[in-house]
Amino acid sequence: MTEFLESVLRGLGNGAIYALLALGFVIIYKSSGAISFAQPALMMTGAVISSYIAPALGAALVGAVAFFVSVTAAALVTALVAMAIERLAIRPMIGRAAFTIAIITIGIDIAVRVITSGFIGLGARPVPNPWGLERTEILGLRIQERHLVALGILALVVLLLVLFFRYTRHGLAMRATAFDQEAAMTQGISVGAVFSMSWAIAGALAAVAGTLLATSAGVDRQIWIVALVALPAIILGGLDSLAGAVIGGLAVGVVESLVGSYQGQWAPWLGNNFQVVAPYVLMFVVLLVRPYGLFGTPEVRRV
Repeated sequence: MTEFLESVLRGLGNGAIYALLALGFVIIYKSSGAISFAQPALMMTGAVISSYIAPALGAALVGAVAFFVSVTAAALVTALVAMAIERLAIRPMIGRAAFTIAIITIGIDIAVRVITSGFIGLGARPVPNPWGLERTEILGLRIQERHLVALGILALVVLLLVLFFRYTRHGLAMRATAFDQEAAMTQGISVGAVFSMSWAIAGALAAVAGTLLATSAGVDRQIWIVALVALPAIILGGLDSLAGAVIGGLAVGVVESLVGSYQGQWAPWLGNNFQVVAPYVLMFVVLLVRPYGLFGTPEVRRV
């Protein structure tokens, strides 16, 4: 039982990173109706920025403070990059088919990753942090401290998003635009500004996720692949559900961890590293039962 619970906690820690990425996907989709495949590149960009800022701050600030300041700075810079991408490459495509915009975001993802890779070098760039792979004990269960930090940051982000969307003018404008763009425009809401803000938030979330991921093994040129695991999370939870993104990310992390812990013992015939495939298997199973995800809104069309 101890091994099982530790595996679940480990999965929740990894799932928190997937949830942060999934939130970015969903925020862009809800505001503009387009799916952005540029999140992996933005995640990579944020992690690289943190890898440069954190060491520079390490000499002047305490370890934890330096880390969180570097995360905040990376999130802000990546948000600006995401806003520039939206303004230059996405906004001119408004009114085009969603498929066209999705293809453009794939091209953006590749281009940004190529540029960002030049700042990484051949090896992995470490992101200094006070936790590393250290473990702590909670109720007899040993868990890596970085997983606790990831869960704490996810909880804080969710709280801030709830407050932002419920009580701020910009948050209410984003909710109105997500509900009905034409009605929002008639009320004087700048839909273009809402699109830009959604990309900025998604970029900041991706940067936080990338930095948290890099605390284990640093930033290398393949770190972006991890962001692909967020796709099953958003499909599982529902493309238009923020709560679904969080629950989907955590669920994917737990399933991935449990499969990694027990698959070799109970189903060795599935081969090595089946935990990489497990999130997609979970996604397919859920889609067979609920095509719009667990919390997605079914689309009703009159024919």
